[in-house]
Amino acid sequence: MGTQASICDEMRTACAGIWDGLHNHPFLRELAAGTLALEKFRFFLEQDNFYLEEYARCLAMGAAKSRDETALRYFTVDLNQVLDQELPSNRELLARVTEMGAADHGGALTMAPATVAYTSYMQALALRGGPMEIMAALLPCAWTYVEIAQRLATEAPSSHEVYSDWIAYFTLPANVEMVAAMRRDFDRLAVEEGLGAARREELGRIFATSSRLERGFWQMAFTLEQWPDLG
Repeated sequence: MGTQASICDEMRTACAGIWDGLHNHPFLRELAAGTLALEKFRFFLEQDNFYLEEYARCLAMGAAKSRDETALRYFTVDLNQVLDQELPSNRELLARVTEMGAADHGGALTMAPATVAYTSYMQALALRGGPMEIMAALLPCAWTYVEIAQRLATEAPSSHEVYSDWIAYFTLPANVEMVAAMRRDFDRLAVEEGLGAARREELGRIFATSSRLERGFWQMAFTLEQWPDLG
């Protein structure tokens, strides 16, 4: 199909090394084994709540900039899922690990540096970019979580009830299909706009940057990263 080939497949292939780093990150390796310290998972959930609120706002901005029903659906379906499903699931898991005695490292008080970096990047793209730029910046979040969870689910099941529930949430058929629909919509819009090589490369760079920021987010949670004056 030449330039009409799937831009999602193209971006994912270009980021293979980055995504391999996500799958092999020690946070996720320990989560899969059930050995991840609860305090690290608590910190992750607290920071993820900050992140998801800003992610939802960027989705709303994408919906406001949408020029057709395909783009509008892309943003609104994900927005509803974040507000109605993912944030409530995060908060339920956070309550559970808190009751289990996970130490508090101040993750609920303020955004850690990596969270600020990631959300600021998304907000900048949402403000100055159009629907395609916003999609490219936001897609790695939903896509990597589903891909990571699916791969973890094929490994030896985690013996940790909370971690296995986190994996199970992102392998729910509704979440898997939502990401598949997001990819189809992104590909369809790319074809409709007739993106040239330079434009595809630009969107690929945005996608790669968000993928790198995803890895920074896992690293932040694993190291309990905080501002020096708060550490």
